[in-house]
Amino acid sequence: MTEPNADMIEYWNGDGGKRWTAQPDRIDRAAARINEALFAFAAPHAGEHVLDLGCGCGSTTIELARRTGVAAVGVDVSAPMLEIARARGGATYVAGDASVHAFAAEFELVFSRFGVMFFADPVAAFANIRRALAPGGRLAFACWRAMEHNAWAGVPLAAARPLLPPQSAPEPHAPGPFALADGERLRGILERAGWHDVTLTAHASTMWLGESLDEALDDCFEIGPLARLAAQLPEDTRARIRERLAPALAPFVTAGGVAVPAAVWLVGAK
Repeated sequence: MTEPNADMIEYWNGDGGKRWTAQPDRIDRAAARINEALFAFAAPHAGEHVLDLGCGCGSTTIELARRTGVAAVGVDVSAPMLEIARARGGATYVAGDASVHAFAAEFELVFSRFGVMFFADPVAAFANIRRALAPGGRLAFACWRAMEHNAWAGVPLAAARPLLPPQSAPEPHAPGPFALADGERLRGILERAGWHDVTLTAHASTMWLGESLDEALDDCFEIGPLARLAAQLPEDTRARIRERLAPALAPFVTAGGVAVPAAVWLVGAK
């Protein structure tokens, strides 16, 4: 039987996992402002048992454990990321696909920072995730809003597009970073999966792409839609893309680094 999320599992154990594990601390810093908003929204408190979906290299799981005083559990499909997470320690990690994993109903909070947009069947996945909650438990996660609100992703992609291979129009709801961008669709998915008291809060923030413009240009080839599309391009083409990216990102250089607008949904449910 084919694994329902086989393509995404292959990606996060291949090129995607390699890019994210190459510099996990820098990637964590990129989303630091969004982290602050998500943790305030989720409000994990002392004594809570927390499940971190799509935990990646474990930084959010470690922070959940620190805030609750309880060993949080992180789950992810990416073996390379989990290797780093386990080396960091501070929590428990499980290799598994949250859409089908046999969770015990033991968590007061199910949490995720950008780990729930990759399910082939999101209704079935969120129904399965609901089984991880103890009675009265809650869900809190962040996912990206539409790309037009996320300059950190859209600006590099637009600048590079003339040098990228022709692309067919993407299926708007296919598994990927922006799969849950449509708020009404997201609400419907959760309600059909058995969740109630669903709330979606639009939150505007920034992604930090580096101390300098040069670092930001590097990051564009490590995270975001452009990184995936440019991964297999010849080095001379990547160099030409880099030249086009510099003026596109220059307006976002600040005294504290390159900070580019980002927009997320902060999503809660019971």
